[in-house]
Amino acid sequence: MSTVTVKTGQPSALAEFWHYFSRNKGAVIGLVVFTIILVVAVLAPLFAPHAPNEQNRAVLLAVPAWMEGGSASFPLGTDAVGRDILSRLIYGARFSLFIGVVVVTLSVISGVLIGLVAGFFRGKVDTAIMRLMDIILAFPSLLLALVLVAVLGPGLTNAMIAISLVNQPHFVRLTRASVISEREKEYVIASRVAGAGTFRLMFKTILPNCLGPLIVQATLAFSAAILDAAALGFLGMGAQPPTPEWGTMLAESREFISRAWWVVTFPGLAILITVLAINLMGDGLRDALDPKLKRS
Repeated sequence: MSTVTVKTGQPSALAEFWHYFSRNKGAVIGLVVFTIILVVAVLAPLFAPHAPNEQNRAVLLAVPAWMEGGSASFPLGTDAVGRDILSRLIYGARFSLFIGVVVVTLSVISGVLIGLVAGFFRGKVDTAIMRLMDIILAFPSLLLALVLVAVLGPGLTNAMIAISLVNQPHFVRLTRASVISEREKEYVIASRVAGAGTFRLMFKTILPNCLGPLIVQATLAFSAAILDAAALGFLGMGAQPPTPEWGTMLAESREFISRAWWVVTFPGLAILITVLAINLMGDGLRDALDPKLKRS
């Protein structure tokens, strides 16, 4: 007599993640918008009708294509020196996303390492690190970034370094809190009794169980980095002209706001849409990675 075994497969981690993430419709919309921005940025030469710094003196401050006198060659109009705004926005997406990736990478790597040390060893090391982080957090983030850029010198690279230093304390505090809550749990004690070394306990045992909050924080830091970079560019301390960075585009066009609204509006909308899409994704990641929200 034969028996038939029926396997009831458990959903994979990816399927479970998508189930909770997709319940947040705003997060799905944010993911779609961000994906479109990412594809357009990566394939900028295919989508941009002109080179970002190409000047056409015959069409200075040309109106968008749908307005009277507009041209289909310049769908969103041109700026004060005849550069196509749509092309500069598309190439500017590259800079903004690049800034976000670099800043978050630097902040996460340094913040997680410092937070691991503080949370694992505690004592005087923890006290010294956290007091330093408290001092950094006591300053307004944009003001501190401005001071750092003023010391290092204006430029995109120095702006990214300054923004990453400003964002670092958030990852340090979050990592430290997660490590403190995990280090006394049974699985860590069992690993320690089994002879696991310090580095194995920190990076193999504890750190993987702290990644959920860090992923959400990294997403929010990504959007904050884009905003801070745009602010520094607007103040003349970030990317320098003629770089097609959105904050720099705003700074170059602010004197024409009363007679050429499009040169200011479209870079501002690009920043708004990108940051909003990333923040919506962050909300979805929080819903998908937080066990308490899953149970509710």
